[in-house]
Formats: sequence, structure tokens, C-alpha cells
Amino acid sequence: MLREEFGLKRYEGNPIIRPADFPGADAVFNCGQTMYKGKTILLVAVVLKGEFCPRMHVAESEDGINFTIRPEPFITRSDKFGYYDHWPIDPRITYMEDEDVYYIMRPANSASGCAAILGRTKDFETYEDVEIIALPSNRVPCLFPAKIDGSYVRLDRPYSLVGPPHNNNQMGHIWISYSPDLIHWGRHRHLIAPWSNWNDVKIGPTPPVKTDAGWLVLIHGVGNSCTGMRYHVGAMLLDLDDPSKVVGKAESYLLCPDAKYEFMGRVPNVVFPCGFIVDPEQDRVRLYYGGADTCIALATGSLSEIIDICRKGL
Repeated sequence: MLREEFGLKRYEGNPIIRPADFPGADAVFNCGQTMYKGKTILLVAVVLKGEFCPRMHVAESEDGINFTIRPEPFITRSDKFGYYDHWPIDPRITYMEDEDVYYIMRPANSASGCAAILGRTKDFETYEDVEIIALPSNRVPCLFPAKIDGSYVRLDRPYSLVGPPHNNNQMGHIWISYSPDLIHWGRHRHLIAPWSNWNDVKIGPTPPVKTDAGWLVLIHGVGNSCTGMRYHVGAMLLDLDDPSKVVGKAESYLLCPDAKYEFMGRVPNVVFPCGFIVDPEQDRVRLYYGGADTCIALATGSLSEIIDICRKGL
């Protein structure tokens, strides 16, 4: 029996995208998400049976439930970066309204460790790799959708490969940094460390969304158990004018791996967010998340309720 839902509620028709929905797929999972010309756009990681390297495909929907996945990949291993790009997954999409550009940040996995690649598109038809913008090891960079005091701003999780994975002095924290041009980053500051048993191993951000109460960020939080690591979804609020200040965070997780499609798959016990969509007029948050690194599911919640959870530390 599922636990009582808190903050986010699963769509009763989950999972909404299964491997069977894409010919030859072994897994369809962990998706960036945004709106484009009235359609819900997901950028999904697809692993084909018998192939080592994933690729990313565009999935689009008129109603946010029924998706069509384009057969041709949108992002594959980069010819530009070669050796440094062996595993293209986990895209984070940020729409920069002032530039009318969708920026895509993704991890760049290689034998040297996981760095970060920045790319961009204007129409989800053509894609351009820009540059590697973070040193290893850094898996989850996320870009704010607007400049703050004239600078681009990002969240990420740099971490050391030294020390036990649950050592809070070594890894798993979120940092914030600033850039004049999206390529050169500095003014690095520690933002927040894991704070509860459901995220005591590590935490990672999604692209922030601006609300009246602050920048809302959904996070993944990883906790240890006797059967291994469990991935959860949580939330935090950052100050609008100075996002280096955390003004609220959810003490509890908003979603944990409870449904069959979340704890049975290529990587068990995983609910994984790469972004979320806010529908302000409906006071609604839509989260398209990866289940067990195998499928994509949908959870929804009240925007005002999630903000209240963060403010009160529930």
C-alpha cells in the first residue's frame, strides 16, 4: 500500500511513458521539461536494447498526458567534446525569455569524471553544443531563467571523490555561482547541505522557477537504507533578490519511491526530477519524473501548498 501522499500526488495513469512506447527501447527516463508554443515538451533519455550509450529524444504533448516521441534523437554524444561526453542523460532545460533561447545543461560523463555541458535551442528542431562549463565532478548544474544583478546564475553540486559518500564534508551539497557570459563561472558560494534522513547522502537541484515567494527549486535527495540508496523529491525556496539565501525548505520529502514502477526497474528505488512546470493560473505544479531509471511518470501538486510547506519547514 502506498504511503499517504504529501505535496505531490501521482497521476493515476502512471507511468505515462514506458519503454514499450518507443520501439527497441530498454528504458525511457529522466526528462527535462518545458512549454513551447502551448505544448508540453519533454527531453527524455532513451536507452536502446543492445546499445551502450543513451540519447535524448523530444516528446511533445497537447494535453500534458499523451506524448509522442520523435523517432530521431535530438541530442547524442557530442562530436565537439568527444572523449568527455560518454553518457548523455539528465537534461535540465531553462527558458531565457530575454534571449528567447532554451538552454540545456547536462552531465558530461567520462573517465575523467562527470563535468557539465551547456547547449541551446530555439525551436527543439536544431540543437547546438556550446561548451563544457564545469570541471569534474559536477553532475547537476541548473541555470536560473533570468539574470540577477546583470549576471547569469546557476546551482550545481560539485563534490569530491574522496571520502565516504555520506560524509557531509566531502560531497552532496548544492552550491551557487555567477557568470557574465555562461562560459566563465565564479563567485562560487556554498548554498545548502543535506538536512534530513531522506537526503543525508546528497542533494541536487532542478532549474529554479520564479514565484512571488521566492525562487522555487525542486531537488532530488538521496538517503541510505539497509537495501541501498533511495532517491526522493523535495523542495526549497531561495530569496528573489539574493538567491544565495535559503528562505525555506521542506523538512519532509514530497515524493518517495513507493509505486511499483518506482522501485522496480534498471535502478530500483528512484524518483528523479530534472525540472518541473508551473501553471500559475491553476495554482499547479507538474513534475515529470524518472521512475527507477526505466520509465516516466507524472506527479502534480498545488504551487501555493508547496511554497507553504517550504516556508513552514514541514
